[in-house]
Amino acid sequence: MRARRVTVKAARPAGGRTATHHEVSRDSFTGVQIRIAAMGSASEPAVPALAALSRKLGRAIAARGCCLLTGACPGLPHEAVLGARALGGHIVGISPAATLREHVETFGSPYREYDVLIFTGLGLMGRELVNIRSSDIVVVMGGRSGTLGEFAIAYEEGKLIGVLTGTGGITDALRKVEASLRKETGAEVVYEADPARLVDRLLARYQSANYVCPCRPSSVRRG
Repeated sequence: MRARRVTVKAARPAGGRTATHHEVSRDSFTGVQIRIAAMGSASEPAVPALAALSRKLGRAIAARGCCLLTGACPGLPHEAVLGARALGGHIVGISPAATLREHVETFGSPYREYDVLIFTGLGLMGRELVNIRSSDIVVVMGGRSGTLGEFAIAYEEGKLIGVLTGTGGITDALRKVEASLRKETGAEVVYEADPARLVDRLLARYQSANYVCPCRPSSVRRG
């Protein structure tokens, strides 16, 4: 059940992205590149150390050949985007807007750093469902009520979730929140302070023989 890793050579990119070689991590069942979502505060980080942690997370995701998926917003998720971009990683943004104009002028969100932008027109909360359901693994960092909502959706959907501890906000309370849920959804939560180690632990679990996401078809789960 381990994910296939396929070596590809990145084309020479524009806009300052570093061209590099990647071993693309692909799900062994679907053949699709493993997608890791980065969720967190859309406010600009007040502490430079938080921005640095987010960039390390993005770099770790790109270096391991996974696709970084975010809500195409500013703040901590965008710092992760910048980290992944520096290594030539594959980056997908799920926008709350219906058009690029709305994305920029209404939501004040970046767009140039993405390989793919998907315009949902669903607003901030509606966009979260698409973001989470399109991801294999969800990582949360910092944040407040919006990030808590994303964690709750991911938990309800039975996702494999990583919590980047030490990033403040709602992440400080998630252990207690998880303990109070008392609901079996198939979700698993991994807590880790080091971004690279967090990604490694999540991928090891995702690729392990006994991990089964409830989102997979029953025929796939039996295989």
